[in-house]
Formats: sequence, C-alpha cells, structure tokens
Amino acid sequence: MSFDTKALADAVALHGRVARIVVADVKGSTPREAGASMLVWPGGQSGTIGGGALEHEAALQAFDAPSLRHIPLGPTLGQCCGGAVSLVTEVFDAPLEINGCYSRRIAGETAKPLVIQRAEAAARNGTGDGALVFAEGWLFEAAQPVATPLWIYGAGHVGRALVDVLAPLPDFQITWIDTGLDRYPDTVPGGVRVMPAENPAEAVALAPADAHHLVLTYSHALDLELCHRILNTRFASAGLIGSDTKWARFRSRLRDLGHETARIDQISCPIGQPGLGKHPQAIAVGVAAGLLSCSDMAGTSRLGGGAANSGADIAS
Repeated sequence: MSFDTKALADAVALHGRVARIVVADVKGSTPREAGASMLVWPGGQSGTIGGGALEHEAALQAFDAPSLRHIPLGPTLGQCCGGAVSLVTEVFDAPLEINGCYSRRIAGETAKPLVIQRAEAAARNGTGDGALVFAEGWLFEAAQPVATPLWIYGAGHVGRALVDVLAPLPDFQITWIDTGLDRYPDTVPGGVRVMPAENPAEAVALAPADAHHLVLTYSHALDLELCHRILNTRFASAGLIGSDTKWARFRSRLRDLGHETARIDQISCPIGQPGLGKHPQAIAVGVAAGLLSCSDMAGTSRLGGGAANSGADIAS
C-alpha cells in the first residue's frame, strides 16, 4: 500500500479540508492490513480501513482525534476480531507534494530511525517494495506509483462489468473506447477516460507502449482489426473475448495479415477464468484477478521491456 497523493489533492480541491487516516500497524486479526487508508471530509469519505465500528468511529473523530491512536478490536468497539490497530490521522488543507516517499515523525521525539532511512533509500533507488514502515513514532510511506494503463475496447455488457470491477482500484488508469457516446452507460465511474471513436482501431496508436489491451466489441470484424493494430505496436499484454473457435479463425486471419505465430500467441483468448462461468460479471472478476496477479510482479506494466507480454496473466 502507498500514499495516493493524487486522490488527496483531488479531495482537497473538492472539499477544502480533508483528514487522512492510515492503518500504521496491526497486531493479530484485523480487517485491513497496514497501509490501508481512507480520506474523510465533512459529509463524506472515500477508501476504507476495514468498515464496521472501527471505520465509523475513526470517521466521526477524524478532525478531533489525536494523530496516533492504538485501538483494540474487542467488545468496546463491538468487534470480535481480537487484534489491534494503530491509526495515524493527519489533516490536510492543501495538496502534498512528495518525491518518491513521505517520512514524518508522528509521535515522540526520537531521531529518524535507521529502518526509516533504509526504506527511504530503497524507495529512491527503485529497490523498495512500497510497504509502509512504522517505527519509533516515525511513519514512512512510498508514493503511489503511476497507474498501469488499461485500454478497454467495447462498452457492452462485459466492457461495463470490467469497468465497474476495475475502476475503484488504484492500480489501473482506464481508457474506454467505443464507436460513440451512446454506447456508454449514463454514469461512468470516476477516473475512467471515455474515448469515443468512429473507428476504435485508430485509437490503438494513441496507447502507451506499456498499456494492457482488452478487446471485446460488438463486431468480430472490429475485434480482428483491433488485434491487427495491437500486434503492430508495443504493448504489455492483450486479451480478446471469444471462444476457441473464434480464436482459431482469428489466428488464421492474423497470419494472413502477416503476423508470425509467436507474435499472435501474445494475445490471450479466451479471457477470464473458465471455471467462473460466462456471465459478464464472472468474466470481469476472472480478468481482474489475472491483472491484479500480474500487477503484483515487479515491472508488470513494462513486461518484456515494453514488448508484448504473453497475455497468460489475463487468461489465467
């Protein structure tokens, strides 16, 4: 988990004064891990530190609470987790600019401990794992990395399900392409960039080299053209919705268009997890799980140095 300074800046711009509550430490069984955070403003909040009475009380006291609280998750809160959490609360009325990481003393008067200094050095030289560190009253958080670009072609049932599942996650910056505004739902999740295009295949050239592509339009002809264009670019991974029969035909057509078999194999089809079924939401859950598993690996958005990934992570 890391510090999402963009989310904080957006909240401050909208609401003026915002409290950020982060789980700094956990003991035993707890609803969320260290690093989980939420933003609170008068009349609203975003993110979660685990829900229930803990989150409710933390939100109520966000602007009045001490900066550091140690809270047992027992009968006093009406929770039976049995563990304990340490919460750090900070109030912001302006955006926070940080260079790779953010370390600060929360409590006490000790000098910056060595473990914090090491975490800072690792964050700045690119070897850190992004984990929060809380030691001797000091808190270290890495900056939220740039989100992985995810380009979704098609705003039908599966496209909508995918966007609904993936949009709340900070891991991905979604660009959603279809042939016109009338193809999209009336309400699009915040943070999703809508890109209507008369010919969506022409949008492929605008995608960055580290983008993941998911092709699931209403037209097999358009799907084929999208696959053709994607194979002519650099990409992180690509997935195509369809049956084994559809993919066999596409493979033949793509070979006729001049693509080598090894290159064609870098598109994954079908997508999702077969055991979950073919309902749009089931497909979306399977694809999301594959993308998240992929994003846990170092450099996922630049697999193969910007060349195409095998796409297996999307399908599995």
